[in-house]
Amino acid sequence: MTQKDMAQKGMRKNDTAVVKITDIGVNGEGIGKVDGYTLFIKDAVIGDTVEAKVMKAKKNYGYARLMEVIAPSPDRVKPQCPFARKCGGCQIQEMSYERQLAFKAQKVRGNLERIGGFSAELLDQVMEPALGMDAPFGYRNKAQFPFGTDKEGNPVTGFYAGRTHHIIPNTDCALGVPVNREILEIILNFMKKNKIPSYDEKTGKGLIRHVLIRYGFATREIMVCLVVNGTEISEAGELLSELSKIPGMTSITLSSNMLRTNVIMGDSFDVLWGSGYITDYIGGIKYRISPLSFYQVNPVQTENLYSLALEYADLKGHETVWDLYCGIGTISLFLAQKARKVYGVEIIPQAIDDARENARINGIENVEFFVGKAEEVLPGWYQQYAVSGGDSAGNEARADVVIVDPPRKGCDEALLGTIVEMAPERVVYVSCDPATLARDLKYLCGQGYVLERVRAVDMFPETVHVETVVLMSKVKE
Repeated sequence: MTQKDMAQKGMRKNDTAVVKITDIGVNGEGIGKVDGYTLFIKDAVIGDTVEAKVMKAKKNYGYARLMEVIAPSPDRVKPQCPFARKCGGCQIQEMSYERQLAFKAQKVRGNLERIGGFSAELLDQVMEPALGMDAPFGYRNKAQFPFGTDKEGNPVTGFYAGRTHHIIPNTDCALGVPVNREILEIILNFMKKNKIPSYDEKTGKGLIRHVLIRYGFATREIMVCLVVNGTEISEAGELLSELSKIPGMTSITLSSNMLRTNVIMGDSFDVLWGSGYITDYIGGIKYRISPLSFYQVNPVQTENLYSLALEYADLKGHETVWDLYCGIGTISLFLAQKARKVYGVEIIPQAIDDARENARINGIENVEFFVGKAEEVLPGWYQQYAVSGGDSAGNEARADVVIVDPPRKGCDEALLGTIVEMAPERVVYVSCDPATLARDLKYLCGQGYVLERVRAVDMFPETVHVETVVLMSKVKE
């Protein structure tokens, strides 16, 4: 049967075909067509000619496994990690870094055109080159390693294979810091010596579920948090003695998680050795980071991202700024150096505790933090002060600049509506999802704002994920 015959009849599972890769999907799959039938092929790169085997077939498209690269793309490179193809962590490590940046910029642009309805002419004017890294490996200051058991009954750790919970044993991730390997080998040896079992998702039994490691790039402080299916680890003193010998070790904690869930961390932690946090710097700002804190994983690009947000905000010193979804106050404290007053809002109480402490240790007094949903706090504040015009403490229902850095689901429409009512001169949107970004920008542009600047920032090299910083300005009446 010819490829044309297969396409006309609809390709079926286990069919094979030679495919020229002409595009890349949002999850990093190569995309090619066989006489009009679209195939998504993991590990294929734009420009490749490959042989692929269909694993799942729909009427007009299917998913195929890469069997052989017949003619490699000029953008294909040898992956630095030997597990790159198996592991679910790096989806595009076999693509040159220059091509990765182009892909991410196009991913943002495509969503703005398709979902946001922005014209190609406008995007040609406002989109800036993607901001990449000089060294796109070894950039992660945080890693969470799942633990399991191999066929011989030995404990293993590494990362999950793509779309599975099968652990690829690997203690030396190319995206992480070198000390991760030493820490993990100590823990594995301790478990093997003392016969401490890894957690088994199927049975709900076993003790060690995950290990969280954080590393301060500026301070070189190290945190290890052991996530366990219980409340303690027998012979823990032996493990603490070994881990504490590592230069820079600052915090060793235990988080209990006995729920049958995919959530990694428990909702609290106990200090086993050292302190309950480490510190690190972004620019000149010092941050305290606990096991439960949200803190950007790429410190080099985080400073670039926040500097870009600060540039877009264009603060002169007299402005009132709202920082929504502020986390531990990372952007808020950056902005406070240039603004008159900054208000931060975050739903996680522990994060706000950290934000207030971060303000204190940096001597920054022109910030105020609120615990709650941004879509409830900001409208409530606006309604409280819109009629009165403010109070004696200087609180008022206005903002010169609003910064939003929401989760992947984007902003609630009630929140966007309140932003429009407050009518800030500038809105700076920091996004981790181009699709919800495009949706929210479309709303704001329909309510009196105009798109001024857009830039993709590569916070996660070797993966398909991308951050975007956008500047919107209020249309002058």
